[in-house]
Amino acid sequence: MGFFLVITGNQAAAGMGVVMFFLVPVAAGFAIALFAGPGVRALAASILATMISLIILIAFGKEGVLCALLALPLLAVGLAIGLGIGLLVGRRFKTRGPGTSAMIFLSLPVFLFGSRQVELKFFDYARTETVISQVTVQAAREQAWDAMGTIDRIEAAKPPLMYIGLPVPVRCVMKGAGVGAKRTCYFENGYIEETVTKWEPPSRMELSIDRTAMPGRHWLSFEYAVYEFQPEGDSTRLSRTTVIHSNLTPSGYWRTFERMGVEQEHEYIFRDLQRRLSAQAR
Repeated sequence: MGFFLVITGNQAAAGMGVVMFFLVPVAAGFAIALFAGPGVRALAASILATMISLIILIAFGKEGVLCALLALPLLAVGLAIGLGIGLLVGRRFKTRGPGTSAMIFLSLPVFLFGSRQVELKFFDYARTETVISQVTVQAAREQAWDAMGTIDRIEAAKPPLMYIGLPVPVRCVMKGAGVGAKRTCYFENGYIEETVTKWEPPSRMELSIDRTAMPGRHWLSFEYAVYEFQPEGDSTRLSRTTVIHSNLTPSGYWRTFERMGVEQEHEYIFRDLQRRLSAQAR
């Protein structure tokens, strides 16, 4: 119940932090320990409840596989704390009858709901991350420029995170040329729509991100992207900048994985670009 309380509707878009990644698993562990009792039963029930919750979220498109996997360490810490507290409280109230335990259990949803409302009211999650990647390709910058507009098919060795849920781009379509041109990049499951805001061939192209339709990524939004092409003798130095907004905390934990994900998306596109330019040179 706690998971769905936080990720349902506009509340998820507003951000996820202490309540989702700490208080919800603490409450879950507490309730399980209170009713399952000490020992292996409580631990097994906790693991089963967490797995079932994450599977349901993934199945209904509320979260991606990668996001769920990355959240597990945070959830495990809260769950362990909740189990410990639940066992202590269970020993304290076990002689007072099932009514007391039931009242404690029923108060948990109220506690989580109230905590979430406080979190939404007093905390601003919006965080901006700028990720810059570079690659040198063996081609004139005019060729590299032309190759980054429309990409009929993206084929390259996948970076590690793409095997566990990072979105895989498959093609990009550019309609028109110059400022105002539209570009859509399609993924295996979703797409990103962009508009050209600066057009300086063959040196610089800037695009605003108009719409992102990627299941399970309601906490992340893309602001804009920049391509820069610098000649280096017979080669070209290509720089790709992506600016994102994230609504996840603790930022110290999530920032590393968010930046890694964007960097590996860049890497995948660069590998494909090198492949296509090498094929043209033959």
